[in-house]
Amino acid sequence: MTTTTPPTPPAPVELTHHSHLTGVFAPQREEVDVADLTVRGEIPTDLNGSYLRNGPNPRFDPIGSFVYPLDGDGMVHRISIADGRVSYSNRFVRTPMVLAEEAAGHAIWSGITDGYTPSADEVGPELAGTFRELPDINIVRHGGRLMAMAESDQPYLLDPATLATLAKTDCDGAMRVGSTAHPKIDPATGEMVLFNYSLEAPYLTWSTVAADGHTISGPTPVDGVDESVMIHDMALTSRYVVLFVCPLIFDLEAAMTGGSLLTWRPETGTRIALIPRDGGPVRWVQTDPFWVWHFANAFDGPNPEDGVIVDYVEWSYPGGFADEPRPATSALTRAIIRPDGKINRNTLSDNAFNMEFPRVDDRLLTRDHRRVATVAKGPHDTGDADSLWFYDLGAGTETFWSPGTAIGEPIYIPGADRDHWGAIGTDPADMRSYFYLLAADDPTAGPVATVDLPIRVPAGLHGAWLADPS
Repeated sequence: MTTTTPPTPPAPVELTHHSHLTGVFAPQREEVDVADLTVRGEIPTDLNGSYLRNGPNPRFDPIGSFVYPLDGDGMVHRISIADGRVSYSNRFVRTPMVLAEEAAGHAIWSGITDGYTPSADEVGPELAGTFRELPDINIVRHGGRLMAMAESDQPYLLDPATLATLAKTDCDGAMRVGSTAHPKIDPATGEMVLFNYSLEAPYLTWSTVAADGHTISGPTPVDGVDESVMIHDMALTSRYVVLFVCPLIFDLEAAMTGGSLLTWRPETGTRIALIPRDGGPVRWVQTDPFWVWHFANAFDGPNPEDGVIVDYVEWSYPGGFADEPRPATSALTRAIIRPDGKINRNTLSDNAFNMEFPRVDDRLLTRDHRRVATVAKGPHDTGDADSLWFYDLGAGTETFWSPGTAIGEPIYIPGADRDHWGAIGTDPADMRSYFYLLAADDPTAGPVATVDLPIRVPAGLHGAWLADPS
């Protein structure tokens, strides 16, 4: 009788030397429900809803490696506002991996770049050989579903009342092969459009889900993509799905021999796909190499030959995912992409350092948005992303507000009387977290209200404002 020795688990990650497992990024293991939080200033009584934010938060100290933001278990934070009062709650997204590790009392699955998988002796036959599921990037509500979104996988449904994890979902087949964390919802139609990249053919697909949650079109291959490419976000107009195919390529052969899973190939340039939402043929536009994590918004030009206008944060290359001797730089950029293959890329602002997380009023997705907010380091560069930057693209102005904390992604919060921007910040000195509410028409005046959160909220990643049904 032949026996096999189970693989040896990797060694624990050295937390004290990992920049994304310490300080404002350190994991939060406590789950709480706290009502009537302390508010300095005044919460407008016309604001009623919840700000939900997801982010990588390992349930136990990780083993093997930890690559931010791709590794980590999901933790969803909810700040609820009603009648001028504020409450907070948070929950882990409890995948089968999290449940198994909670039963064991320690991490079992390694980081995604290690290639280690647990044996049946350790986790049972159903989970043996699996990799950690990572619904830890974003949170989306659509078609009656509240979903914790992963990077190129199916999301997990959450109970809207309790945030309890319910089940994995394929979203009526639209996410049969998975979805990236940034689907886009068209406010005019209520449709949700999503895309997914895969390590196997078809390497890139897109789908559309109706406002009521049923699938209009399932995973549709994007013609012209013949290798696996990482694409984190997308843009959407009333006519087009817009995908920037930057040259960050998955290299499984290199990863199997100890090399990097992702390879930057600038010699191939960046290609942009204009995919007609009505099912017409894909139109490709070729340009110089650059990288995009996140888009602010996109909209169609006034005439079909004008193509589309896309606002996004453009990076010179993808930082730690590329072997380059120079630092990666970023800038708020507008691209005008024409169906005839011509493209103009114009820098709107490069005054901020390490700019990211561009957001607009989500009610204006697919339409001209005028205003954009981002996170960045301020002129004094404290080491963390410490400022919110606000751009009025119509007036050509930019302003910023620095709260003295490490600040997170801004979110636009519409109100019956006045709109606001919201964001979570953490003081790196005492590790206390706050929720800031800024008037949208004068954000640099400082918060109209600052909410003391009951526990520290780890820095990153994405969230959504969910207004209460009227």
